[in-house]
Parts: sequence; C-alpha cells; structure tokens
Amino acid sequence: MREQVSVSWWAHAARAGRPPVPWGLMVRGAAGMGTPLALGLVTGRLDLGVYAGLGAMHATMNDRDEPAGLRVPRIAGAVGASALGMLAGAALQHFDASTALAAVVLTLLAFASGALSATGPRGSGAGMLLLVSATLGAGMPLATPWWAAAPTMLVGAAFVVLLGALHHPSRPAADPRRRALAAAFTALGTTLADLGTPRGADSRQVLTARLNQLQDLLPPARTGRQEPERVRRLRTLYEATLAVTETASGLLWAWRPVPAEVAGLPGRLAAAVLGDAPPPGYPDWEPGTPSLRALDAALRDLTDAVAGRPVVLGTAPAPPPDPWRLRAGLLSPASVRYGLRVALCIAVASLLTAGVPLSRGYWVPMTVAFVLKPDLGSVFQRAVSRSVGTVLGVAVTAGLLSLTSSEWALAAIAALCVALLPYSLGVHYGLNAAVMTPMALILVQFGGEPGTEELWPRVLDTALASAIVLVFGYLLWPERPQHRIEPRLVAAATAVRAYLASVVDDGPPVAEVWLRRTAYRALADARQEVQHGLTEPPPNGRLAAQWLPATAALERLSGAVAAYGAQIRYGGRAPDLTEAARVFDALDRLTAAARHHRPPGGLAERPTAPHDPALSALARAANELDALLQGRG
Repeated sequence: MREQVSVSWWAHAARAGRPPVPWGLMVRGAAGMGTPLALGLVTGRLDLGVYAGLGAMHATMNDRDEPAGLRVPRIAGAVGASALGMLAGAALQHFDASTALAAVVLTLLAFASGALSATGPRGSGAGMLLLVSATLGAGMPLATPWWAAAPTMLVGAAFVVLLGALHHPSRPAADPRRRALAAAFTALGTTLADLGTPRGADSRQVLTARLNQLQDLLPPARTGRQEPERVRRLRTLYEATLAVTETASGLLWAWRPVPAEVAGLPGRLAAAVLGDAPPPGYPDWEPGTPSLRALDAALRDLTDAVAGRPVVLGTAPAPPPDPWRLRAGLLSPASVRYGLRVALCIAVASLLTAGVPLSRGYWVPMTVAFVLKPDLGSVFQRAVSRSVGTVLGVAVTAGLLSLTSSEWALAAIAALCVALLPYSLGVHYGLNAAVMTPMALILVQFGGEPGTEELWPRVLDTALASAIVLVFGYLLWPERPQHRIEPRLVAAATAVRAYLASVVDDGPPVAEVWLRRTAYRALADARQEVQHGLTEPPPNGRLAAQWLPATAALERLSGAVAAYGAQIRYGGRAPDLTEAARVFDALDRLTAAARHHRPPGGLAERPTAPHDPALSALARAANELDALLQGRG
C-alpha cells in the first residue's frame, strides 16, 4: 500500500501540463527583454538595460491575454510592488546597512509579501516580486545613480504594456473574451457529448475551468454604470451559457445522454461567436424528461442570444464585488500564517548567508521567495523541482558560454528565455526553473562577473534555499488538509447549501444561477487544493486523497440540485422540505467533519443507468450523502 501511494505521489508531482502556446505573450516577452538589453549595449548603459529588462520580465510573468482594463492593473500592481522592493533593497546596499538591519528589513518585507501572496493570484504575483526585487536590490550591482533601478524597471514594464496595446484585436476571433466564450462553448459541447458516459465528470471539470476563465475576463456589472454594447452582449451570452451549464450538470448527475445533433450545437455556436460561420439553426428534437426540457429551453435562449435575437433569461444581476475583500484577506488568519511562514524562511536565509561566505548571497532569499509562491502547487514539489531545474539550467548555460561570450548573443539568449517563461510555467515548475536560470545567470554575467566560475555555485545556493524551505517552510508548516483543503471544502459545502436553499425556497426569485456559479467555483478551488495535496509525499498525500470522495460527492450533489430544480420547473414536482432537510443535515455533518479533520470513509454507489425522472433527484442525492457519511471517522 505504501508503495502504491509513493508511486501515485511521484506520478502526480512529475505530471506535465499541456497548455496552448501563448505566442503573443512570448513575442512580447522576447521584445521586452531583448530591446532594453540591446539599447544598453548600444548606449554603454548596460546597467540600466539589465534593470529595464528585469521590469519587462516581471511584466511578462504577470501578463495575460485579457482586455486592457484587466491587464494593465494586473501588471501595474505586480511591477509596482517589484519596483518598491528594488528601491528598498538598493537603499540597504547604498547606505551600507548592517547585516542585522538588512535581515530585519527583509524579514518584515517577507511577512508583507507572504500575507499579500495569500490573498489571491494577483496578490501572489505582487507579493513574490516585492520580496524577489528587495533581495536583488540588496545584492546586485547598483545602477548609477543608485535609485535609478526602480524607475528603470517601470520603464521596461511599460514597454511590455505598450506592446500589448499595439496588438489591439481588430476582428472577433482576436478578442480574448470572445475566444474564452468560444472555448466555454466548445467545453460545453464536449460535456453534452459525454453525458451518460464515465467521461462526463472530467468534461464538467474542464467546463467549469473555462467558465472561470471567462468570468475573470468580464468586468463586474455595476449598478447605474452604462456598459458598451459589446460588453453587454458578452455578459448576456455568458449568463445564457451558465443556464445551459446548470441543466447539463443535472443531466450529468442523472446519467442521461442527449442526441448527437444537440451535443454538437455549442460547437457550431462557438464558430459563430468567432465569426467563422453564421449562427446555426436549432436542432429538431423532442425532450422527454424535465431535465431534458430544461436543457432545451436553455439551449434555445443561448442560440437566440448568439443570433442577436432578444432573450429574457430571468436571472438576477450578479452580486457586486466586495470592496473589503482584499483588506479581509490581508488580515485573515491564513494570510498572517503564510506571512509568518515566509518571514521565518527569509530570516533563516539571511542569517545563514551572513555566516556563510557566498559569492551571490542574494540568490538564496530570492529562491526562497520563488519557491514559496502559494498558488503554484505543493511547496515540497516546488523545492525539489527548483533544485532539479536549476541544475539543468546551469548545465545549459555552461554549455552556451563555452560556445560564445558575445554580449549580443547572450542578450538574444536571455530574450529567448523570457519568451519561454509563459509557456514553461504551464508545463511544469521544474521546466520553468530550468528556463529562468540561464536568463538570471546571463544577467549576472552582464553585472560584471564573466566566465563560468559564477555558474555552479548557484546550484549550491539553490540547494541551500530549497533545504531552508523544506525544513522551515514545509516540515514546520506542513500543508495538511486542515490548512488548505478542509477550509475550501467548508466553503464549497456552504455554497452548495445556499444553492439548494434557493431551489427549494418558494419565496421571491433569487439569483440561482449565481449561487450555482459560486458553488461550482468553490468546488473547483477545493478540487485544485486536493490535487495539490496529492503531489505531497506521505502522509500528507494520503490525507489529501481521503478528501477526494467528499469533493466528488459535493460536485454530484450540485448536479442533483440542478436536476431537482428542473423537476420543479418543468416536471411539476412540488418542493419537498423533508428531503431538503435531509440534505441540509448531511451537509452540516460533512462540514462538521471537515472542521474536525475527519474525512468521511463511506462509499457512495455511482450510477450506471439514467435516473428515473419520476423519482426525486434530491432524495437520491440524500441517500448518496448518507452512504458517504456512514464511514465518517
């Protein structure tokens, strides 16, 4: 059994992704790094060229294929934090701060970095770069004047932003929101085609991920604000897609397939959205169950919306964003805990580098900052992958330097490495480290340390940083389920509970579609945390695996609630408060189990045939939850 868990852990940890190649981001990254370095070589100010290239690289790391209203604030926040960290680090070096003072300042910045990183993806990027740049500023050769590095980085980042603005989409297929919408349509078609097969659950997870991406690209609707027509139409299409997704989830739970011509409709709608084909006609079919009739109505609305015909979706407006969300995140126990975790590792790294003669001592805390970025998966996996990737990167760099020492050739290699960063991170963190290492080492060469004598000590620095993270950032702060998985499961169960309450409530209409969207997004977050936990070595990997059945049960329950809603709206079934109370009770018991760190041990039988529409979907869902909770420890 232990061997099976070990093999499973290594399989999860070594698994490589297969992301699409982001050609636009890669071209902007190459130009953003290559142009400042070339200007620095031509003008004789390579010091400023290096820092402008760093700013461009940090902008590329946070660049996304999204509208300017989202892209510019994302890059500005990350690179602004990077410039602030660079200014703080350069001040420590310029004013010859004592070792103790430098350690205290970096530790305080590390706490702020960790707390900010735990607030979400944008905070993670800004928090990491705040600390990375502070360590670089305290150790790299200073620009002239000493404070010039920070504003020069902003110039390099602005150049990348400008390059993206010049790539203005002139046709529908180039609009990132339309492409995301078309990707959601395609995933919806795959889900419909996989209904009634074992592939259905995986297809639904892909569909949820595509809807999450589309949701992130749409600005939140604000009361009283006039939106452009194209944004309003995209929002209508998005809401219509959510309605179809809800009905598809009910059919997935019921194990009920649909005709091929119906499953193929979303793919034809995707082509119409991208302008590659005219809007398709609606297929002629006869839905025979409440869930199929719900799908028919939702698909008709979606088809009309794509064709530009008026539709009445009957959904309430999306809830407004919470202006206090960032503040609450910064002050939350999770953020404080992560801030302390990063601060402890940086404090240890500062003490060790002060007592050990290292040629590039800043490499150790810089590596700590990269490895402790919280939204990149398992800390253990990143520490190991970073070491392996650094060895590969140093070997590649040594080979390149043995072939050429031309500064122009090295600048081209650095630009190529930055171009590969957006793609390599989606493949594997180890590959990302292998790509980033040559770029960083080449910048070290430009900083006045030519030759290969500065290469292999970086492997020792990386191994030392990884050891610090493993001991003080992992063993002392283990990523056990109660720290990451169980809070996500509690949030998901709470969201599903609110969704069910809206379905059985006979009061005023509420935004069921948004409650379901919230539930499925919370479920996706919970499953992602479980997947991250599976990359941990035992016992953490085994503990994470114990929560997989609960995650799957909540996902199936959400589909059962959708099927139950269809039975009420299209099948004439009256809401049964007794059945709902059974599910509410089961959800309360599951939430209590998560809060007390006791994963359920029961097994719920998976269906192999379509559900009888005459029977209550909610009653069967309650039976499945009871079976799961019977084995609770």
